[in-house]
Amino acid sequence: MSKEITSRAQDYSQWYNDLIIKGSLADYSAVRGCMVIKPYGFALWENMRDVLDKMFKDTGHQNAYFPLFVPKSLFEAEEANAEGFAKECAVVTHYRLKANPDKKGALMVDPEAKLEEELVVRPTSEAIIWNTYKGWIQSYRDLPILVNQWANVVRWEMRTRLFLRTAEFLWQEGHTAHATKAEAVAETVQMLEVYADFVENWMALPVIKGVKTANERFAGAEDTYCIEALMQDGKALQAGTSHFLGQNFAKAFDVKFSDKENKLDYVWATSWGVSTRLIGALVMAHSDDEGLVLPPRIAPVQVVIVPIYKGADQKLVIDEKVGELVQQLKAAGVRVKYDDNDNARPGWKFAEYEMKGVPIRLALGARDIENNTVEVARRDTKEKRTYPIEGLAGVLTALLDEIQANMFQKALQFRDEHITEVNSWDEFVATLDGKGGFVSAFWDGTSETEEKIKEATKATIRCIPLNNTQQDGVCVFSGNPAKERVLFARAY
Repeated sequence: MSKEITSRAQDYSQWYNDLIIKGSLADYSAVRGCMVIKPYGFALWENMRDVLDKMFKDTGHQNAYFPLFVPKSLFEAEEANAEGFAKECAVVTHYRLKANPDKKGALMVDPEAKLEEELVVRPTSEAIIWNTYKGWIQSYRDLPILVNQWANVVRWEMRTRLFLRTAEFLWQEGHTAHATKAEAVAETVQMLEVYADFVENWMALPVIKGVKTANERFAGAEDTYCIEALMQDGKALQAGTSHFLGQNFAKAFDVKFSDKENKLDYVWATSWGVSTRLIGALVMAHSDDEGLVLPPRIAPVQVVIVPIYKGADQKLVIDEKVGELVQQLKAAGVRVKYDDNDNARPGWKFAEYEMKGVPIRLALGARDIENNTVEVARRDTKEKRTYPIEGLAGVLTALLDEIQANMFQKALQFRDEHITEVNSWDEFVATLDGKGGFVSAFWDGTSETEEKIKEATKATIRCIPLNNTQQDGVCVFSGNPAKERVLFARAY
């Protein structure tokens, strides 16, 4: 195990932070609670973003951009939204600085530059978007509106953790408007399926699709659908949400349309989003004590080639062979890097790319070229094998698919082994404190019981699984009758 990384068993939280920093994903910022996403981490986000963007467009959505600043009066127009985020907002009150006469070289807020109306720095964009939609929608012919934006969000978090919870983060937010409730609900479910598809098939992370309870749903939503994933420490992480907003925002901003019978009605709405916290999920679900383990389909570099040589003559021969191989791999759609930097030894490079989670590493020396072979090491299992150089591009593309599938199966097995049915309060507490993971238990359906369980154990209802089996039972906490099991877990 690398001495640079704290082990998961020793300190899971520190292990996570070590991987983010040592794996070159992000760095701490001079701005409290904010992070700098480094080029390697941003390349990972770009790959995720590009896949999701195509999925959104394939389902009929278009990208737009809305202002960073929301006038306070618009933010207040939707009371549920204001209540949900008011404590976490950054607010702009002035628009100019000036020299501080009492301290040379210092600046102060110019008291004469006070804004007539304070501006909230985007905590979410519903308010500004729905105020805009009011001017876009008059008739059923203007519907549906299927818009997404890629943006940053500011929520003034007091306790932050890189990628998982920061004062500023990157995300996408879809905001759609529909003529009927049925269309809006169908949109909400469709986008949940898009997220589940992406997280499972691209991030190699199994999820449970479900609906949030009234206590846990998004402020202003009638229903919040979610995907929940399990991390290696037994805690859950909400990986994405899709909200059926009903007519709440349309009523708050007076967004009406004339239907086919020329009757006025409020439009029906949805919103849905995922953020850079998915990178945190990726790290915690797959990585090990030697570094990151990245799924091939979204890894910034899928194959790295490290030359092993003595002298310039050997290097020239290797360069020529690698040049041919790189062309073949790129033609096959593989993201490949040739690290011929002579400032670092091969052993250091091996450790570096293991830390960064590159799925496949090739080591190629003069003797390998004589034998027409190459050593191939895979990151997920640490296995090494020797393959013929001829036809290697096809071998590696198949191996990348195998690694992707293996990572998903490993995470799926871990998740399934950590879903535990319990039937008593003692079992419930013992499972949370011992095994962790998802605890499947009967709940009486009341917010009061839900809150008391949270106070006693710090576990929340992560979701009511879609198509949940209805069955009579007894609530593990209250002893009252219950009609279904729900999934509890401690969560990020």
